Amino acid sequence: MNQFGNMSMSHSSWPILLVIYNLPLRLCMKRKYMMLSMMISGPKQPGNDIDVYLSPPIEDLKLMWDQGVEVFDGFSNETSKMHAMLFCTINDFPTYGNLSGYSVKGHKACSICEEDIISQELKHGRKTVCLRHRRFLRSDHPYRRLKQAFNGHQETTSPPTLLTNIEVYEKVNNIDHTFGKSKKKSSVTNIWKKKSNFFDLPSYWCYS
Repeated sequence: MNQFGNMSMSHSSWPILLVIYNLPLRLCMKRKYMMLSMMISGPKQPGNDIDVYLSPPIEDLKLMWDQGVEVFDGFSNETSKMHAMLFCTINDFPTYGNLSGYSVKGHKACSICEEDIISQELKHGRKTVCLRHRRFLRSDHPYRRLKQAFNGHQETTSPPTLLTNIEVYEKVNNIDHTFGKSKKKSSVTNIWKKKSNFFDLPSYWCYS
């Protein structure tokens, strides 16, 4: 978000909005029902340290899931116990990497394919591209048999098996991550960089 109205200014601020999705569709995305819960000021994006900023909302979500909070209903003129959970996050791909702790750069940038990803570095552009997406089509799809329109070969391989929530949890559970910018580069290379504090929410993961 460029709050100064000058797109050439190298300043990045991150707003975090809460949206109530159990409202009617015509209302839930209205501005008056969207709550700005936090503003991460710049000038640089937080990267993996976004967990530091998300810790207070995570604690509130844990409270509202386990114990709930008393709310007043103006229509019935009564109080009731309200529970809440995080339904989803909406973000771009780099932010997805920061939230999940997965490295979304390089030859293994897809957390769906992970080790089974098929990538290639372009000769002149030096960019990494992911290839052979036809394997995600059904086995009898006509595009799988086309050669000239794609890479000159038929696609016969199956799509990679999706990781379960338990498998993801086991991959990140023992990762030792220190928050803050460090000048020392770790000698250990891992596509999973941290255990996201979303795993602390009791309603989503394998041991809830």
